[in-house]
Amino acid sequence: MKLVTGDRIRNCRPLVKILLLNTAFAFIPPILLLAMSSEHVPVRRLLITFGFSLVYAHSIGGLNFATVPRLWGSVQKFGPWLRWPLRAGAIFANTVVGSLLACLILTAFGWMSWDLYWPEFWGSLKIATLISILAGISIGIYETFQGRLEESALQLRTKQLEHERALKLATAAQLASLESRIHPHFLFNTLNSISSLIPEDPKRAERLVEQMAALLRFSLDANQAGLVPLAAEMKVVADYLEIERARFGDRLRYQIDVAGDLDAARVPALAVQTLVENSVKYAIASNRAGGEISITGSRENGSLRVAVTDQGPGFTLESAPAGHGLDNLKDRLVSLFGDEAALRLDRRENRNSMILTVPYNGGPHARISS
Repeated sequence: MKLVTGDRIRNCRPLVKILLLNTAFAFIPPILLLAMSSEHVPVRRLLITFGFSLVYAHSIGGLNFATVPRLWGSVQKFGPWLRWPLRAGAIFANTVVGSLLACLILTAFGWMSWDLYWPEFWGSLKIATLISILAGISIGIYETFQGRLEESALQLRTKQLEHERALKLATAAQLASLESRIHPHFLFNTLNSISSLIPEDPKRAERLVEQMAALLRFSLDANQAGLVPLAAEMKVVADYLEIERARFGDRLRYQIDVAGDLDAARVPALAVQTLVENSVKYAIASNRAGGEISITGSRENGSLRVAVTDQGPGFTLESAPAGHGLDNLKDRLVSLFGDEAALRLDRRENRNSMILTVPYNGGPHARISS
């Protein structure tokens, strides 16, 4: 029962709003009468003026509120040079019809004689038209700005949700990357490589410790970074490959060749590293003969293009399971760049090329090779 009553109240609100607005407009003629009269205006005359004005306001206002919003919605496809004249024309037509109706009501209830019908109509039409058009245009302007404000608020909320989703995906990428770094096998293999190098090549062992620390630090900071300079991303990629090279030896060969003026171009943190890690796992670790990984970067048509190529077995992006590094990276790209970024696989001559494309924002030269 309470629910039904609440629905009725909500359904009555638009009608109550219209009645209140019409009543408010009915005060305008008595106020004008007071302002323009140089003599004292009797209270009785003010009440009569208000009564007549109230009939006009509800007759004209009721027609306008019933027809103008529908017309306004149907003419939004036109330019403002046509929309607003059509609105004003509709308001004027409603004013004429509403004035005829108001005079009919006044004479029907005996508030004025029938011989005053047309004089009253023509005499009141001017002020009624002025008030109606001013009120209708003002309401239209208010509704237009309110609609734009609501649209802007919706866009802002959508962007906030997309930003929150991007942060969640970045956090997932960070955790996935960190998990792979602190995985017992990775740590064991890295520490074993370091320990074996200490008596033979202590400087390289020390460098591996520094590279592993830098890799762990970057993984921890990736969530806050979001987008990072390409130079920082490629430094992490090089550190990761050097660590894995200490494990695989000559089985792992790599080359990083990034075109000039790209250092400051920004990419999602750990994006390129995810592609490289995928190549190490499936093209190097699973192949006794090892293989070569090639990372190239260039600027093409206003976009940054980074390709990671290996000689691993063929696969498709669609086959990547949910939560996999590649699947997560695709979601991050959509959240950060929408349709402006892409991740695709190109397989030619038994070689896989994972190609990352993001909007370009410029920067100086970067080139690392081994």
